[in-house]
Amino acid sequence: MADQNTPPMTRDRMRADLARTLRMPPEEIGDEDDLNDLGLDSMRAMGLVLRWTEGGLQLDFGELAESLTLNAWWAAAERAMAKRAGG
Repeated sequence: MADQNTPPMTRDRMRADLARTLRMPPEEIGDEDDLNDLGLDSMRAMGLVLRWTEGGLQLDFGELAESLTLNAWWAAAERAMAKRAGG
């Protein structure tokens, strides 16, 4: 169930969540930067996915692991949100 205080997922929120996890300014995360190269390990990635899932966004960790870029993750989030909205 989505938390009432959780803002809806946006690309900017995803970038901000990644930046907070990586302890770096959001503007330093480029759309095609390899998140692994920026310091994102599997435990941190799982933490993000868990937080987003608790906020109502059902993401597949395996799908995210296939391509570690903000663009790829945002595309996965858009598909998840469209699937949820469609039924």
